[in-house]
Amino acid sequence: MSEQTLSVQHPDMETKSSGTSRWKGWIGGIFFTFVIAVLGYGLSHLSGFDRIGPLASAIVIAVTFRQFSGYPESIHPGIQFSSKKLLRIAIVLYGLRLNIEVVLHDGLPLLVRGAGTILFAIGLTLLLARWLKANTTVSLLLGVGTGVCGAAAIAAVSPILKTEDEDTAISVGIIALVGTVFAIGYTLIKPLMPLDSVSYGIWSGISLHEIAHVALAAAPAGQDALAIALLAKLGRVFLLVPLCFILIYWMKRKHAGEARANIECPWFLVGFILMSFVGTYLLGKAVPVSESVMEGLSNAASLLLTMAMVGLGLNVHLRDLRNKALRPLIAMVITSVLLSVVTFFVS
Repeated sequence: MSEQTLSVQHPDMETKSSGTSRWKGWIGGIFFTFVIAVLGYGLSHLSGFDRIGPLASAIVIAVTFRQFSGYPESIHPGIQFSSKKLLRIAIVLYGLRLNIEVVLHDGLPLLVRGAGTILFAIGLTLLLARWLKANTTVSLLLGVGTGVCGAAAIAAVSPILKTEDEDTAISVGIIALVGTVFAIGYTLIKPLMPLDSVSYGIWSGISLHEIAHVALAAAPAGQDALAIALLAKLGRVFLLVPLCFILIYWMKRKHAGEARANIECPWFLVGFILMSFVGTYLLGKAVPVSESVMEGLSNAASLLLTMAMVGLGLNVHLRDLRNKALRPLIAMVITSVLLSVVTFFVS
């Protein structure tokens, strides 16, 4: 009887052990994405990788690691937390980069051009995707990324569209790579273009994919070109908000009567809007904040977004990459080329 008693574990002890194990796995998964994100930052300082940035570099490491090694199932909850929750927190903090006042006061004409860019990019990418029989989800994500603001836009609309992690990660990787190629291409052909510095800045701001790509392309043309380019780009970032609400409405209509139709307004989108107002009207005005603090918040948003992309990258299977990515990539490249040509004539 005493032997039986000693061999039986108390239920409370089992629960406590299980809870501790879950916490360790959760923390371990988050730390794992953090480590790879830091490695991504390190890799981005090497020649070649410095052109694609830390986010894409971290995805390369995550995807490569996933194919050759994998990770313990116990840390999967933490990796999922990074790819889901940290992604949304990063988007909220990203709102601090948007100065609404500047966009509305000085960038209204650019805002109209930005709206045209978004409609052109999404519409043409989906049209080409249908013609090429490409994966619709990846194509839509690439269209949004091309039209709005690259990886951040893809990250923002993915929860609304309820896309698979793999599709999101593939799209982010493609947008970072293609956007970098285009940004470098802009700098190479700039001396040959019949544009003054301001017009060149506008062209860069309304046609290139990410804020980093716009900065890379416009900086060689001088401070005036860079300022107007970033203003044009911020207008497109501002339009991410109405685009998300349009996609929410579209998803509800598309899946009316289905379980999937229950799409709530994403809290992170509301947070993005609130943080935009905080960054525009409170921080540095009503609330004194140093440049170092603002830079720290921006770096935190970038790190969290990179960790989230690592989480997504760890779910990518390269055997599916060719089937899912090749045709959407072709559609996106064609769209990007035509977008550059069209916006050149309205710059």
